[in-house]
Amino acid sequence: MDRRQLISAFAAAPALGVLTPELAFAASAPANPFWAPAVGDIGGDLIPQPMRRVHGRAPNGLAGTLYRNGPARFRRPGGDAGHWFDGDGMVRAFAIRDGKVRLAGRFVDTFKRRQDEAAGAMVSAGFAQTARPGVTVRHTDDANAANTALLPIGGELLALWEQGSAYALDPATLKTKGLKTFRPDLAHMPFLAHPRIEPDGRVWNLGVAGRKALVWTLAPDGALSGAELIDLPRASYIHDFTATRRHLVIALQPWIQDSRAQPFVASMSWRPELGTQVLVIDKDDLSRRRVFELPAFFAFHFADAWEEADGTIRFDACVNSEPTFAARGGSELVALRMPSNPETRLALVTLRPDGGAGLQTTGLTAEFPRSDPRRAGLVRSKTVVNTVSGGAASPFARGVAVSDWRTGKADVFDFGPGHCAEEMLFVPRRDSRRELDGWLVGTSLNLKERATELHVFDAARVSSGPLCTWRADLALPVGFHGAWVGG
Repeated sequence: MDRRQLISAFAAAPALGVLTPELAFAASAPANPFWAPAVGDIGGDLIPQPMRRVHGRAPNGLAGTLYRNGPARFRRPGGDAGHWFDGDGMVRAFAIRDGKVRLAGRFVDTFKRRQDEAAGAMVSAGFAQTARPGVTVRHTDDANAANTALLPIGGELLALWEQGSAYALDPATLKTKGLKTFRPDLAHMPFLAHPRIEPDGRVWNLGVAGRKALVWTLAPDGALSGAELIDLPRASYIHDFTATRRHLVIALQPWIQDSRAQPFVASMSWRPELGTQVLVIDKDDLSRRRVFELPAFFAFHFADAWEEADGTIRFDACVNSEPTFAARGGSELVALRMPSNPETRLALVTLRPDGGAGLQTTGLTAEFPRSDPRRAGLVRSKTVVNTVSGGAASPFARGVAVSDWRTGKADVFDFGPGHCAEEMLFVPRRDSRRELDGWLVGTSLNLKERATELHVFDAARVSSGPLCTWRADLALPVGFHGAWVGG
């Protein structure tokens, strides 16, 4: 079958919208910044296609699929999304087999996307968007963009958002199966985009609404193990949390929901005088809790926490002095204006048994922290982050680093100013148990080539550059988070 026949075959498939490589990136006017494709629009689902190898060779033993999620449609003729966080979620699959890669992608078939498509405009409610008159708003899932992260579990791929349910997808075809309801009375309850997965596969997650949180627990096969409602000391913005082997660790930063204003972002107030609280909860008894006090900081993301022999808890966070990007930077980004937010830095939070707490901030610009999933909740020293700020030229990171808390050093690779680097995931080498002994697998947007690239690094030698790179001749917008499924 030649290329024309292949495209015709997919065009005839009623369940799959088609986007040819020629139409795969948003056209940008000459006045737009060079990084505009990073928040460009994808018109439909991606034709499954091979990526070509442009550098190196795939390491022996690396086989599996990198799934990634992120917004990929922000604009329609009748009106645009109000924020980067409000774009339609598209799940991309990068399948690595025998040194070759195939790329596929599908939009999550959400109620929000169908409603916006029918209106020819971004009309639904969202993080920074008020629903237009006449728009259906029955519950939070009517605004659910399913655009943030992914959880492979129970033979399904769950597309996650922040304030609503997970959407279940078929991991082989990426076809949307529908909202995931773990129990009838828990329909439309929030399920955060950043669950914590123990080394044995058990899952902990939160669903947050003001000063209440639902603590979810799932068995390794995806079955619901528990759902318990708890009170929070304050109605903080919670995008992520972390956990040790024995405790849930929840940062309650002073970005407080103190009104019922719409959209959601308008209901939040920055109250730095309150400082940041860290709530530590015993996994075996959610009524057993401690609260630690820290100076004010804002953070979207945390890496896995660990507890030392004396009871000291540590975790790393990517911290900022205020929630500038959440409040307005994401809106500026979609409008193709350079956001004016402070840089995010890697920091280590220490919670001591005597009730004291400290925040040690490094000079490393950092976001999307990840660690070795085999050591989730256990003592570790290394964290994988995106780094190397684009500075005044670009709002996106352009590098990857492995930071070591024991040595205080970071092993950094800079793709250069023409790249937008995305989150990197760790894939362990078979039969090895050493921390971060394996590969980092992740993507970048090559702006110069208008191409999406998949890279593999030796996690022990990041500064040496990718071991292998594959390229697809289409510029997919920069996404958020992903998941790796081996095999």
